[in-house]
Amino acid sequence: MSRELLYLLIPLSCLAAALVAGFLGSRIGRANAHRAAIGGVGLAFVLSCAVAWDVFAGNHFNGAVYTWAISGGTHFEIGFLIDPLSAVMMVIVTFVSLMVHIYTIGYMAEDPGYTRFFSYIALFTFAMLMLVMSNNFLQLFFGWEAVGLVSYLLIGFWYERESAIRANMKAFLVNRVGDFGFLLGIGAVLALFGSLDYQSVFDAAPAFADRTAQGPFGSEWHWLTLICLLLFVGAMGKSAQVPLHVWLPDSMEGPTPISALIHAATMVTAGIFLVARMSPLFELSLTALSVVLSVGALTALLMAFVALVQTDIKRVVAYSTLSQLGYMTVALGASAYSVAIFHLATHAFFKALLFLAAGSVIIAMHHEQDMRRMGGLRKVMPVTYVTCVIGSLALAGIPPFAGFFSKDAIIEAVHYSATPGAEFAYVAVLIGVVLTAFYSFRLVFMTFHGQGRMDSTTREHLHESPGVVTFPLIALAVPSLLAGLLLVNVTMDGSLFGNSIVPGGAPEALDMTARGMLAHAPFSAPFWLAILGIAGAWVCYLWKPELPGKVVQQWGGIYRVLDKKYGFDEFYQRAFADGARGLGEVLSEWGDRRLIDGWLVNGAARVVARTASVVRHVQSGLVYHYAFVMIIGLVALMSWFLFR
Repeated sequence: MSRELLYLLIPLSCLAAALVAGFLGSRIGRANAHRAAIGGVGLAFVLSCAVAWDVFAGNHFNGAVYTWAISGGTHFEIGFLIDPLSAVMMVIVTFVSLMVHIYTIGYMAEDPGYTRFFSYIALFTFAMLMLVMSNNFLQLFFGWEAVGLVSYLLIGFWYERESAIRANMKAFLVNRVGDFGFLLGIGAVLALFGSLDYQSVFDAAPAFADRTAQGPFGSEWHWLTLICLLLFVGAMGKSAQVPLHVWLPDSMEGPTPISALIHAATMVTAGIFLVARMSPLFELSLTALSVVLSVGALTALLMAFVALVQTDIKRVVAYSTLSQLGYMTVALGASAYSVAIFHLATHAFFKALLFLAAGSVIIAMHHEQDMRRMGGLRKVMPVTYVTCVIGSLALAGIPPFAGFFSKDAIIEAVHYSATPGAEFAYVAVLIGVVLTAFYSFRLVFMTFHGQGRMDSTTREHLHESPGVVTFPLIALAVPSLLAGLLLVNVTMDGSLFGNSIVPGGAPEALDMTARGMLAHAPFSAPFWLAILGIAGAWVCYLWKPELPGKVVQQWGGIYRVLDKKYGFDEFYQRAFADGARGLGEVLSEWGDRRLIDGWLVNGAARVVARTASVVRHVQSGLVYHYAFVMIIGLVALMSWFLFR
C-alpha cells in the first residue's frame, strides 16, 4: 500500500463509518451501527499509530493528492503534510475518539438517536483529521468549518430541549465571529504570498518580514502581524479564548461523550494546533506573540476563578478546559510551541477521563448533575472514583502524573520568556495552579466523599457503571499517569517535533528531563501551590464544610461576579443578541412592513386604484357623453389651428 493511499484511508475510514451509521443505522440495527462506527475509528487509530511509527523513523510526506481547481495560477488542492506534529495529533484524536465511541455504547444505550449520535461523532473525527493532516490553507479551512458544523449538530443533539437549541446556536454564531477573522487571514496570506501551500508560505515569509500595507487614516500595517492576528482570531473562537469563550460552557447541553470529545481532543485544540503549525509566521511578529500571551493569561486566570463557584459537575470540568486552554495559549505566546502541544497531549487524556468519569457519575445519579446532591459515591463506584482521582491529580499538576510535566514546562517557559506581557502571564499561571488544584479536588470531595446528599430512591439504586463505561476510564487513566513521563524528555530536547515546529525544541532554559523535574518538584513553587490548593479544598469541603457558606456571605459581591461569569453572557445577550433582534424588529417594521409593503407594494396598488377611480368616470357608457367630448375636442383642435 502506497503512503498516499494509507494517509487517505485514515480520514476516509471515519467518513465511511459515519455514512454507514447515519444512512444505514435503522436498517442494520443499533449493534451493527456502533460496530461499524467503532470499527472505522479503530482502524483510523491503528493506521495513525503505524503512520506515527513511520514518521518517527524519519519518513515525512508533504504533497497534494487531488487538485480541486486552478484559478489565476493558484492551485486549490487536497493534500497532506505528515510530520511529527500531525502524527502526534492524529494518534491523540483517534485514540480519544475511539474511547468516546466505546463509552457511548453504555451512555447512550437508551437514547432513540443512538445511531445518529454514532454517525455524528465519527464525522466529527473525520473533520478533525482532515484539519490536522492538511498541507494547505484551503483544506485547513474545510476541516475547520466541518468541525464547527458537526459541533453544532452534536451540542444540539437533544433538540427537544430549548437550552440545547440556544447552546448550539451560541456556539455556531460565536465561532462564526472567529471564523470571519480566520477567513480574512487566509485571504491576506493569498494576497501577500500568492499561494495557499504551507511550505511555500513558510519559505517565503522571512522575505516579507518587514513588508507593510497602507491602513486607514494614513497608518501603516505590518503584513505578517496583521495575518497572524487575523489567524489568531480564528484560533480564539475555536479554542474559546476570552472574549470568544462564552460558547464552550454551554456546550455541556450536549451528551457527555461529545463534551469529552470537544473539550479534550478535537474542536478546542484546533486553535492551539493552528498557531503551532503557523509558528514560522508568528515568530516573525513580536506583537502577535504578545497578544497571544496576554489573551492566554487572561483566559487561564479568569476562567479558573469561575470554576471555583460552579455546582454542575460538567461545568466545573468545562471551565477547567477553558483555563487549561489558556495555559496552552500562554505557551504559544512564549514561543514554546512544543511545550503547548505537549500540554495539549497530556490534557487530552486526563480531560477526556474527567468528562467520562463525570458522565459515569451522572448515569449512576439518574442524570443528576448538581454536586450539592451527591456525596459518598466512592464506596459504590470505586473504579469511577479512582480514575477520577487520577485525572484530578494530573489536572492539578501533582508529580508524577502527566499534567505535572507539561504544566511545569509552561510555567518555566513563561518565566524565561522575553515576550512583552510575560511578567503578568507568569503571575497568572502561578495563581492558576492554586485555583486548578482547589476546584479539581472540590469536585472530588463534593462528589465522592462525605455523606450522600441524594434522595433515598437514588441512594438505593446507586451502583458502578457497566464495563463498557469503565473500560474507557481505565484506558484513559493509563496515559493520564504515564504520558508525561514518556514524552517530557523528547519534548524538552526538541527531538519529538523536530522541524515541524519553529523553534523545534523548547527554549534553552527549559532543557529538563523527567528525572530532573521530579527531583526539583519539592523545591518548586508550583508544587507547593498545588498542594495548598488541594489542602484548601479538603478544609472547605471535608473538615469544615460550613466554611464555603460563610465565605459566600462575607464576600457575596465577588461570588456574584464569578457566578455571573463576569457578565460576559449578559453583555453578549444584551449587546449582540438583543441588539440584533432589536435591529431586526426595526428593519421588519420600518423596512419591510412600512417601506416595502406599505409604501412600495401596497402604496403602488393604492396609487393605481385611486387613479383608476378618477379615470373610470371617462368611461360612462352614455353616447351623448362621448359626443360631447368629441365636440369639445373638435372645438379645441379648430381653435389651435385658427389662433396659433
